[in-house]
Formats: sequence, C-alpha cells, structure tokens
Amino acid sequence: MTLRQHPDLAVTPLPIKSIGAGGIVKHAHLPAYAMCGWQVVSVFDIDKQRATVLAKEHGIEHVAETVEEIVKTGPQDCVYDLAVPAKATAAVLRQLPDEALVLMQKPMGEDFTQAQEIHEVCLTKRLRAAVNFQLRSAPYSLAARDALSQGLLGDLVEVDIKVHVHTPWAIWSFLELSPRMEIVYHSIHYLDLIRALLGEPQWVKATTHKHPASPKLHSSRSAVLMDFGTSAEGNQVRAQVVTYHAHDYGLKHQTSRIALEGTKGAVHFQMGLNMDYPTGAPDWLEINTGEGWQNIPLEGSWFPHAFRGPMAAMMRWAADPSAKPDTHFEDAFRTMALVEAAYEDAATPGVDPRRYWPRP
Repeated sequence: MTLRQHPDLAVTPLPIKSIGAGGIVKHAHLPAYAMCGWQVVSVFDIDKQRATVLAKEHGIEHVAETVEEIVKTGPQDCVYDLAVPAKATAAVLRQLPDEALVLMQKPMGEDFTQAQEIHEVCLTKRLRAAVNFQLRSAPYSLAARDALSQGLLGDLVEVDIKVHVHTPWAIWSFLELSPRMEIVYHSIHYLDLIRALLGEPQWVKATTHKHPASPKLHSSRSAVLMDFGTSAEGNQVRAQVVTYHAHDYGLKHQTSRIALEGTKGAVHFQMGLNMDYPTGAPDWLEINTGEGWQNIPLEGSWFPHAFRGPMAAMMRWAADPSAKPDTHFEDAFRTMALVEAAYEDAATPGVDPRRYWPRP
C-alpha cells in the first residue's frame, strides 16, 4: 500500500528572509529548507550574536541589524519567515511591506486578543500570510490524511490523541512568563490537525492543569474533548486530546500517538519526537482496512521534514494567487478560536458529584 507522505514543492522557489534565529529555526526550519534547495538569504534576531553564529553555520550571507534592514536589503520578492515570540508577531508584521508573503510561527498570538490583533494587521496590510502549523505536513500526518481521502478508512468517527511523556520545559524559559501554556503552545498542534481532518467542532470541553514538576508554568497537562455532531452517514463524530508532560520515569511507558478510527479502517501512528525529548523515539504508522495491521515505512519525521510543507505552500501561492495555503491566517484564526473556547471551558467549574450525595 502506498500513501502520500511529502508535500508538493514549489516550481519556482523564492528566497527566504528569516526573522528569528532561535532553536526552532536552527533545528527545523533551516534543515527542512536545505532538503528542498531553498536559499535563506538574510537573517535577523534581537540577539545579533545568535544570528551571526547561525548565519556562519548555514551559509546565510546577510545578518541584519533591524527588521527595517532585512526588509530593505536583498531581494524584495521573497518569503518572510517569522519565528519570533508570539506576543511580538503583530509588531513585526507592521514593519513588513504591504502584501508581503509571510509565514508566521505558531501560535498566532498567546491569547485570542493577540490573535485578533494579528488578524487585523494581516487584513489591513493585505498580507499574504499563513501560520506554520506544520504537524499537518509531517509524513505520518500526510499519510493518514491520504488514507482518509482515498476512502480507506470509510467515515471517520473517532480521533484519539494521547501524549504521556517527559518534556523538559526548562529548554524554553520564556514559557514561564506566558499567561497560558500547554494548550496554546503544545496541544494547539493537535487541535489544528483535528480541524484539518474533521472541520469545525460543534462544542468543546476542556481542562488544563499545573504540575508540581513545573510550578512556574501556567499548565503542563490538558484534556480537550470535541464533538463534531453527526456525519452524512449518520455516525456520531468526536475527537479528544489528552496530554501529560511530567512522566519522568524513563521511556518504557511514554506514549505519543494518534489514532484515526473509521467505519472501514483505522490508522495509528507514533510521534516519536515527543518521547525522550530531544533525543526522540522512532516514528511508526500502521493501517488496518479489515485485513490486519500493515506497517507503512515512513519517509521522515516531524522535525525537520514537516517544515517543508508550509513554506512550499507559500511559494506555490506566490506563483498562483488561487493556491491559498490551508494554514492561511483566516484558517489559523479558527484554530485560535478553538483554543480560546477550550480555555473558556477550562475556566468553568464542572459538575460536583457531591451534590448528589444523600443528605445527612
């Protein structure tokens, strides 16, 4: 069985200008772009030393002192690759040329107010902007989506995502300052993928909690349940995401997997990156269409392979204005709305079962 695992690349690549030189750029963006032969021509970071080191390591010719300089220097027909803190995104967008091609790192703001501001800036400046929700383009995600599009799974009725791992949050110290954390910075990947698979949920239920291992973080474990109503075939459709990032007891019982269950078949796959992070564990994908489980060899992983997809979509959009990326800022805004709904529900008290206890 053959399942598609790679994105369509651009016929005519564009030069890339990177605004941000942090770990995600070094370990994911640049390796992915190198795979495709795309050229990053300039880089800017508020930490110039970091940008200078990155440029030397990856052969980037120009290190800019400011956003204004990176805009003015070099080719104007380019893609701006934004990898800045979410709360700084709107301010950077305002400094870019009107109608610029912009790929923003997720999330689209730390909260819905920031998402609305980013949305308004994109509209006002007529930016051709999208958000780098790259899990949609990971090899196992593309394969699972291809199986679904081929009808191999029948009517999709259940998406179950379970992440039970140890995540060393101290690597990203800025998260301690975030007013929100787990859903908007991690589970957002899964919520966005679920939207790509099932569309818009009718309602969402959620909880998100702190953990004593990470007392400075707003939260580091969450559960989100979504109902998608009744399908055309009359089946109830739901999805759930359950995450726990404090399993510091070795790799043996760590879990990082996604299950898609349909009326004709099922796909299960492991996202190994989350396990024993940053070393990671192997990825795998299996499909069952009624004749037993079949392993599908994977052609890459989440990092860096998934990062090819969003940038390739930007370059195709430049060549064909009708080829709007599926993570266009209007669609990404709906993912942010789902995140906001989850936080709103999480802030609402649940039903206390003690109310039903017999009265003394």
